[in-house]
Order: sequence, then C-alpha cells, then structure tokens
Amino acid sequence: MSFIDDFQANLEVLPNILQKKYALLRDLDKSLHEIQRQNEQRCGQEIEDMKNRIKDGGVTPDSSFMKFSDEALDEQKHAIRIADEKIALALQAYDLVDAHIQQLDQYLKKLDEEIRREGDTVASTGSAAPAVDNNVKSGKAGESSRGRKKTRLATATAAAAAAAAAAAAAAATTTSTNPTGVELDLPVDPNEPTYCICNQVSYGEMVACDNPGCKIEWFHYGCVGLIEPPKGNWYCPDCVGTQRRRKGKS
Repeated sequence: MSFIDDFQANLEVLPNILQKKYALLRDLDKSLHEIQRQNEQRCGQEIEDMKNRIKDGGVTPDSSFMKFSDEALDEQKHAIRIADEKIALALQAYDLVDAHIQQLDQYLKKLDEEIRREGDTVASTGSAAPAVDNNVKSGKAGESSRGRKKTRLATATAAAAAAAAAAAAAAATTTSTNPTGVELDLPVDPNEPTYCICNQVSYGEMVACDNPGCKIEWFHYGCVGLIEPPKGNWYCPDCVGTQRRRKGKS
C-alpha cells in the first residue's frame, strides 16, 4: 500500500472518531451547565440567608460562619472536574487532527522529492517534463465555511492542494492554534490569487473576516497582529473602521 493510500485509509475513520469525542463533549457541557445552574441557585439562596442573619443580629459581617455550605463547594469542585475533562477531550481531538496533518506534510515532502527527481531525469535525457494534473485549482481550503479560522499551507501542485483540502475538511471543527512547523520548498504558481493587506499569496495561518462584505476576506495572522485563532467573530481593521464611522454618523 502506498503512503497516500495509507493516509486516505486513516483519514476515512477520523470523522467517526471525532464525532464520538464531540458527542461526549456535548454531554459534558450539558452536565456542566446543569451543575452551574444548581450551584448559582444554591449560592444565591445562601447569600440571602446570610443577609437575613446579619439583619437579625445572628452573625456579624466578619463572622467565620459567613461562608458557602459544603454542598455548594462540592458542586463547584465537580464543575471544575467536568471542565478539565472537556479540555482533555478537546486536546485529544486536536492531537488526532494534528497527527494526520503531519502525515500529510510527509506525503507532500515525498511528492516534492519525486517531482524534483523527475525534473532532473527529464533535464538529463532532454525529454519533455510530464504535465501536472490541473483538474483541481489551488485556493483557500474550506472557503465556503465563512468565519472558521484555519491553518493553510501554500503549495503549487494541484495534487498537494487537493490533499490539503481533504485534511482541512476533516479538521473543520477543530481550531488549530499552532502551525505544523514543516516548511515546503515548492514553487509557487504565479497565477495563484493573493490575499491580505500585504497582497501576497496564502501561507501559514490565515483568518477570515466575518464581515460578509469584506473586500479582502482572508488575512495572514502576522499582518493583523494575531498569534492565535480569535474567539468569536473577528473583523479586519478596514471593516472595524467602517463600522465605527457608521456608528459615528448615526
């Protein structure tokens, strides 16, 4: 079995594994919200009881008896344990996706080496270089899902772009906080579209502006001062300025 066949076989089971982990995350999140709701009610009632006891003169404001009950403290500890479990599950999901991305990087490096060797062979024999399959256009992986922040690798071959798109689709629900760290020394297609305020091709980690009318849409992290995926909606400097000017006029 070739490397790409092995990679595709492993990639096919990834969505099912991630789906199970996300289902467990949802269950934990539901339990966490329920415990938090109960604890807020309990603590609120205990605070009211303390206020009434102070008014009645039963305790003084600096009394050591002014503390939450053991039940309230146990609920808070339980909530912390559930939150830790959620973090552990999220890290497991991230590691799974990251492992597949690293496998993809290895395949891209091997593909690059093969292309170089074929080019050297053609140059030595004087034969025409084999044409690269152009059935797939390179572009922004997962572009149809506006608002999702992704790590993107700029490549020149259509085969590499197709493989990268497959990996990004499997990791669509995962926010990646670190690039893979593998640099690909591949030639860049001069016809590849450019993005960001720097008007350069796609590379490294990029973030999409959540304004549907944004003219640029995709930006490199470094160009907009980001070092990790933003939380919630994110708007580029131009769109933020436009929104402020509109609010000033209203």
